[in-house]
Amino acid sequence: MTYYINSELNGKKKVQSSKYTPDQFQFEMIRSELEEVVGQKHITTEGPAKLVYSNDWSWMPQMWLDRGQPLKTPDYIVHPGTPEQVAAIMKIANTYKIPVIPWGGGSGTQGGALSIFGGIIMDVKRMNRILEIDEQSMSVTAEAGINGSQLEMRLNEKGLTLPHYPASANCATLGGYLAPRGTGTISTKYGKSEDLVMSMEVVLPDGSIIETPRVPDHASGPDYMGLFLGSEGVFGTITKATMQVDYLPETRLFRALLFDDLTAAIEAGRRLMVRRLDPTVIRLYDPGSTASRVKDILGYKLEGAYMVVGFDGDKDIAALQEKKAMDIFKELGAKDLGREPGEKWWDHRYDFYYPPTNLKLPWMYGTADTVMRYKDVEKVYYAQKKAVEQTYGDWNVKFIGHFSHWFHWGAAMYTRFIIENPPEDARDALRLHNRVWNTAITASLDNGGTINEHHGIGLKLGRYMRRQYGEAFDLLENIKGAIDPNGIMNPGKVGF
Repeated sequence: MTYYINSELNGKKKVQSSKYTPDQFQFEMIRSELEEVVGQKHITTEGPAKLVYSNDWSWMPQMWLDRGQPLKTPDYIVHPGTPEQVAAIMKIANTYKIPVIPWGGGSGTQGGALSIFGGIIMDVKRMNRILEIDEQSMSVTAEAGINGSQLEMRLNEKGLTLPHYPASANCATLGGYLAPRGTGTISTKYGKSEDLVMSMEVVLPDGSIIETPRVPDHASGPDYMGLFLGSEGVFGTITKATMQVDYLPETRLFRALLFDDLTAAIEAGRRLMVRRLDPTVIRLYDPGSTASRVKDILGYKLEGAYMVVGFDGDKDIAALQEKKAMDIFKELGAKDLGREPGEKWWDHRYDFYYPPTNLKLPWMYGTADTVMRYKDVEKVYYAQKKAVEQTYGDWNVKFIGHFSHWFHWGAAMYTRFIIENPPEDARDALRLHNRVWNTAITASLDNGGTINEHHGIGLKLGRYMRRQYGEAFDLLENIKGAIDPNGIMNPGKVGF
């Protein structure tokens, strides 16, 4: 177990690890304290369980284990059942300066839940109750450990939906939706998780339990709820959230288009958004993805840029929106492929991310998603593509991408690099992986993009935070130091 001490470096408070490791006697004494909080059956220190919790869905630890290398495991795995238990765990952790890593479904792809310094994994899935479905205010309040698909099924029984449909919904939790500012499949119409949340309950590092105002839109001072959205547990543990819900739509209309020219396809998506046609989905695949992923998963052998567009709601309104969209597509030279391929995409939209068609070992791969204004979309896309392909051509790298989430002002780009024969040595593979990420993220930041759009920062991308934020990152560090002076909340993540 690694403990933490504070030191002063260059006049700024930093956190560094000490080399002190407790003996087994003290280890058991701390375990006893934790047992008093959650009960004996809700804590484990056994090897197999610790191995499971040493790994999330990111490529880095999966490769590391695949190559026979050991991962740092947590010292304790605790399963609190109430916010008060979370608070008590935090007070124990502060006493002994033990790192605490909040854990939801373990579906993150950036290493944000890895216990790189040991400590306490705090699995919140016991906190899985729906507390209120308010059909008058169109909201649902639930504990943060509830599974996303189970929450959705309960809402569907009442004709409602939480319109956040990420590919990870079968394993992710409500808190996991919010912690990295996640995006779902239909976010183009309904917004990201951060747009759907109304209020949250959060346990701070010192054990304080706070609630944000009951509504997200007000003029009652600064919006501190935003501090915890995207913080990935470094500022506190989300224990409850109230989310906006919608009625299940009367109809969903999907169809597919094919563009010879990626530029025209991007312009088509832009026009749909700036003309406020309110599409539910715009999913645009670049020619590389059309020729590979669309062919392999949907079975269509096509050349060009493949687009799926969808509208939902009342039948007459959705039909009119679709008609106006088709006028735009015709003007820009798109070929209408009809409803069947659009509906097939909707029915198989998650097949892209699950076995047997997902990207997986032994390949090396990464998703360098980013978001930018429309004037920078093509610039970022081609800068990433050129930089990755030219720099790693000797590794026969493949670069593909799609544009998945659209805004009134810009679009999100979901690009992937794939190396089918990476180095066998684990360290060599990790170094190559990090170099490719350096190339891709640098191309994004240099051309108007951001570090990430919806997967979060975690361990993998923390080194870019200061570059994106500049001196403003000092403000975030000061906030971190103020609310977590012992540096115990998910250390080593999000650049802290």
